[in-house]
Amino acid sequence: MIIIQAVLTVKEGHEAALREVVQDVVAPSRQESGCILYALHESTENEGTFVFYEKWVDQEAFEAHVNSEHYLAYREKSAAHTLSRVVHRLKEL
Repeated sequence: MIIIQAVLTVKEGHEAALREVVQDVVAPSRQESGCILYALHESTENEGTFVFYEKWVDQEAFEAHVNSEHYLAYREKSAAHTLSRVVHRLKEL
């Protein structure tokens, strides 16, 4: 199983734009083969900090996701609004 946590920090003044972009990628990602969980969160302490938490059945499913049309569109659209993007690959203990 592949577990991903991705934390995006917005550029000041771009909160609404990034919120829209990140929300648009959720539904099609959840429909992908191999997606176990695809959840989007926004920090209650830091407006404009968004966190994706994802579980994929295997590396092949994850790679299909990051190469999908909707994911590539999200990455392109989010770039202008994102100050930083930190991705953690996790394992359950």
